[in-house]
Amino acid sequence: MEKLRSDMNPEFCWDLTDIYADREAWERALSEASGKVAAIPAVAGTLGRSAKDLKAGLDAIFSAAEQAERVYIYAMLRASEDNGDAQAQEMEARATRLFVDFSTSSAFLNPEILAIPPEALEVWMRTPELEIYRHMIEDVCRAREHTLSEAEERLLAMLGDAAQTPKKTFDLFESVDMQFPSLSDGRPLTHALFGNYREDRDATVRREAFEKYFGEYVKYINTLASLYSGNVKLDSYYAQARRYGSALEAGLFADNVPTALYQNLISCVHDAIPTLSRYLELRRRRLGLDELKLYDLYVPLVEDVDARMPFEEARELVLKAMAPLGETYQGLLRRAFDEKWIDVYENRGKTTGAYSCGVYGVHPYVLLNYTGKYDDAFTLAHELGHSMHSWFSSEAQEYVNNEYSIFVAEVASTVNEVMLTRYLLSVEKDARKRAYILNHLLEGFRTTVFRQTLFAEFEMRAHALYEAGAPLTAQALNDLYREMNETFYPNAKGTPETDAEWARIPHFYRAFYVYQYATGFCSAVAIADSILNGGGAEAYLKFLSTGGSMYPIDELKIAGVDLTSPEPIVRALKVFEETLAEFEQLVDGPA
Repeated sequence: MEKLRSDMNPEFCWDLTDIYADREAWERALSEASGKVAAIPAVAGTLGRSAKDLKAGLDAIFSAAEQAERVYIYAMLRASEDNGDAQAQEMEARATRLFVDFSTSSAFLNPEILAIPPEALEVWMRTPELEIYRHMIEDVCRAREHTLSEAEERLLAMLGDAAQTPKKTFDLFESVDMQFPSLSDGRPLTHALFGNYREDRDATVRREAFEKYFGEYVKYINTLASLYSGNVKLDSYYAQARRYGSALEAGLFADNVPTALYQNLISCVHDAIPTLSRYLELRRRRLGLDELKLYDLYVPLVEDVDARMPFEEARELVLKAMAPLGETYQGLLRRAFDEKWIDVYENRGKTTGAYSCGVYGVHPYVLLNYTGKYDDAFTLAHELGHSMHSWFSSEAQEYVNNEYSIFVAEVASTVNEVMLTRYLLSVEKDARKRAYILNHLLEGFRTTVFRQTLFAEFEMRAHALYEAGAPLTAQALNDLYREMNETFYPNAKGTPETDAEWARIPHFYRAFYVYQYATGFCSAVAIADSILNGGGAEAYLKFLSTGGSMYPIDELKIAGVDLTSPEPIVRALKVFEETLAEFEQLVDGPA
């Protein structure tokens, strides 16, 4: 039986008193933050008067944002401890309302900055006191050509709630209304259990799970196609309204990413498909199959490994694996363990999964649900990578510039995973365990680089079809997805049901997002290789310190990764090929 939160050993629970000493301190902070948010409307209309007024207004807005964020994060972390804690839920709801109030009160910020004559703003930005706001202001001004008149912007804003309809309907339909039939042996089928069944050693279980799971999407495929088509139409509408060349260009604009980078990723991954096919052929042989099917891609290839990993052992592994990053980095990891930044074990009501959450001006926190599995050590390394990114950014940057982009968010976490993999391979002599570790890395490439790039190409081509005047019917989307599968997995056969897999991907309702998983993974592999072989630790720590003070492509260049060139993607995919070669030597032949 799961333990109650009150029964957990405090040695393995995070210590939130570093944020606020107690509930009363949080209440005082909430009240103070509320006062600062309430004062924001008085700033409206003042930003364009002078450099001094612009600085004062920005100071007031971002001071309120910093305090409101800290108030919210504390309540969110408390709620994560036990989602059944009514008091914590009430605190989180109040903090969320404060954030909504802040967003509403500060909505004038960007339009007022854009209303300042560019010549005057250029002179004002020479004021040293405004330097910390330079990147933020330049980023706002970068969008000038895509910013409409006040009346037009108001009309677009009014559409915002209605525009969420496709995504909200999909979320409700998939998570609430969809019901899956049981397997023939009576076992239930759910979203979560589907992930277990596709790893089953029994091919009949895998096949039945795929047929019944995707069969439900096929049953409603016209409805789901209409929802996704509606989302694509909205993407294209906003792109046209804001004078972008395409929905893809609009989707990449916020991070200042050229469309050529997106296309480079797809091209480089296409070039590596023969290596992926080699891996899939090995999978077919290992599983003893005459023909590999798409429902065979998730079965573990290395079994019967003693893969238990107590938390204390995982702690030491992570510390040893990160040694090449230097004493400062290791010292922070020790602080994370010793000063109780980590909430380790599961308890009743605790938020599932794992995450890292930075707290500006304090330190990051990590939530785990550690079960003692081998993979849990990788999860620990992954989340601590995020935490170190947050720590270095928070220490080096003012609040306005501390938050890093999603584009680079997965880089730091994946660097740690790759470093841990390399360390384990350097000390592990047992052939089966080495094969297990190598397969973990290979699956990271398959699911994060190849699969997410497949998704990215599907999105790009679906939007291009609509922009060319083609209707996005269920048949058109199924045909496109089947073509993607046949391109990426030429030696794995699909079924009519797997043609509809596109219909279950929630990320497709946030267009041109998933490619960042692939670029982040490839960047991390290249950086880890540089750290281990070329002494790139110092440059990497500098990258971690940039926060959101630069555009993500420029930040990665500091770490030696230039994604405007195909080289980092090619370099990472070469690691995939080398890893596969060693894996083949260890396990090739019948399972």
